[in-house]
Amino acid sequence: MSIYIDVSAAVHRRAGLGRYAESLARALVAAHPDRYGLFYNREQGVEPLRGLEHLPTRTVAMGYKPWRMLVWLGQLARTGFDRLLPDARLFHATEHLLLPLRGLPTVLTVHDLIFRHLPAHHKPLNRWYLNLTMPLYCRRATHIIAVSQQTRRDLVTAYAVPPEKVTVVHEAAAPRFRPQPPETVAAVRARYNLPDRYLLFVGTIEPRKNLARLLAAFEAVYAEGLTDGLVIVGKRGWLYEGFFARLETSPARRAVLLPGYVPDDDLPAIYAGAQALVLPSLYEGFGLPVLEAMACGTPVAASNRSSIPEVGGEAALYFDPTDTDEIFETIHTLLSDAGLRGKMQEQGASHAARFSWERMAQETWEVYERVIA
Repeated sequence: MSIYIDVSAAVHRRAGLGRYAESLARALVAAHPDRYGLFYNREQGVEPLRGLEHLPTRTVAMGYKPWRMLVWLGQLARTGFDRLLPDARLFHATEHLLLPLRGLPTVLTVHDLIFRHLPAHHKPLNRWYLNLTMPLYCRRATHIIAVSQQTRRDLVTAYAVPPEKVTVVHEAAAPRFRPQPPETVAAVRARYNLPDRYLLFVGTIEPRKNLARLLAAFEAVYAEGLTDGLVIVGKRGWLYEGFFARLETSPARRAVLLPGYVPDDDLPAIYAGAQALVLPSLYEGFGLPVLEAMACGTPVAASNRSSIPEVGGEAALYFDPTDTDEIFETIHTLLSDAGLRGKMQEQGASHAARFSWERMAQETWEVYERVIA
């Protein structure tokens, strides 16, 4: 009998959720190859995770939205989906979608409750769905993994989840995120037509990412000649029309590059080639780009909100994300002081090394052991 991990997000390119599911599955399988199976909601034509095809697999072929509605209705009706996992010992829901399973222990990873903190930054239908489903999923799960202390506090406060039901297991940068050879950085820079000097943002384009204020700060830094571009890596999410309207009126429009979704093989070199990663989010459940940048040797300037200082520690510079002048001043300080950048690169690499997927896999396995026992 196997422990089944839901890796659906990994094959749907669902940004941080997909990276979490895939990296966790690979780390767990590397430690204990014979203990795990994979669960997919995977439509025809969507390939499974490479290198994990040998594992026991259970699949449903349904679009994401219909599937999540079906799962929710199953939970409301207490209809067991056990036939999907007849040989399972435990099911781990790695995104905010918990299958209704009778008599089978379940672990639910909760990444954030951003829809409660910033409701206006979600589409009404999605906000309605999450407000209805998340309290139910948190009650029904046998145990919950929170990716940060911030998320754990949110769960205890918002849903009165008993603190002992929630274990914090931090994420980590995948092993591919590390300093890159100069020739690799140069090749990737040429492939995406990136300038020699650029600031970097990595994440889905959506309101809580606060890109309009980042753009305003970048315009001021660009006007002083301290950088040649702003590179925004990530696909369009939702409610992004205001940002793109603002971008079209920007005096620095030609210096802003939007390569969209970038394959994981190219992303480390894009990090390594940047002058700095800037993460101005109004809220994050974790903030994985902070560790990815540090692991690649890139300084980080980031928001001082939510879990981001918990993740970045003393190895990043922080700013108030609602204050455009402060964002500008922080970036300006970083780009103007080569000694500071070197110090932050060294501190960042050391800090990122404290987080590893091997450690995360071990801590997750310890949760499984407690739940199964």
